[in-house]
Amino acid sequence: MPNAKDGHEMSKKDLIDAVAKEAELTKDKATVVVDAVLEHIRSALREGHEVRIPDFGTFKVAKRKAREGRNPATGATINIPASRVPKFSPSKGLKDILN
Repeated sequence: MPNAKDGHEMSKKDLIDAVAKEAELTKDKATVVVDAVLEHIRSALREGHEVRIPDFGTFKVAKRKAREGRNPATGATINIPASRVPKFSPSKGLKDILN
């Protein structure tokens, strides 16, 4: 259900509304459901685990090495520290429905 404003975005509110309608829940209960799902994904990623959702995709944590970069305003070289970043890999089923 795309956002009615521009037809290309779905906000958290739009997702809650869709879950409430589909599951025949109140918006308050749908909010609890959406928030719980998102918190469980965040928690698993924080602990370094993957979250696999069949026919949707996999959320995982990738490690970026420390590297040098450039400040675009000054051109000065800066050190960018190593970090962990979230990644999402869509499933074959999700890719197939898009093509």
